[in-house]
Amino acid sequence: MKTILLLTLLLISVNIINASESLKAEIDKTAPNFTLKDSYGKTHNLSDFKGKYVVLEWINYGCPFVKKHYDSKNMQSLQKEYTAKGVIWLSICSSAEGKEGNYSNNEINKRSKDYGLVSTAYLIDESGIVGKMYGAKSTPHMFIVDPTGNLAYAGGIDDKTTPDQEDIKIAKNFIKVNLDAGLAGKPFPVKTSKPYGCSVKYK
Repeated sequence: MKTILLLTLLLISVNIINASESLKAEIDKTAPNFTLKDSYGKTHNLSDFKGKYVVLEWINYGCPFVKKHYDSKNMQSLQKEYTAKGVIWLSICSSAEGKEGNYSNNEINKRSKDYGLVSTAYLIDESGIVGKMYGAKSTPHMFIVDPTGNLAYAGGIDDKTTPDQEDIKIAKNFIKVNLDAGLAGKPFPVKTSKPYGCSVKYK
């Protein structure tokens, strides 16, 4: 009886591990679905956006590397350009309670308004489950899901890994080159790159 019980528990453990591993995001494979609420309390499911390109941007308004792209309006310009072309842009914060970047919804909305955020939604991932599922390591860490639902890009926003705004002018922006290619019916020229920025402030 004990042997059967141990085998049953072992099988359950293996199934849990396999299920967990199957939810890890991988390039050219189905992007793991998730459900998160935005800073206004509205629920969003990634699966709702199948058929469109979806940008996932890990954000932390307290991070100097995020400020680089927001103070310069670089991030907002990308958001505005591509959402106007039908791309869904989800800004996701995985900062845990008490950590840098974790704010009340009212504070998030105030900061977003001050910055002129024009993403589709600012999503709250306080538990860090979605961030860890995607392997988000930094802010900003960027991902693109293609219209078939596959993860098509994961990495940095560009190839200049500094907090210096001046570098934006000479950087190769991976989000721009990939979305321009994808929207023109061409393959992404860059599938992965090294992410840079502040560490995501998980629990």
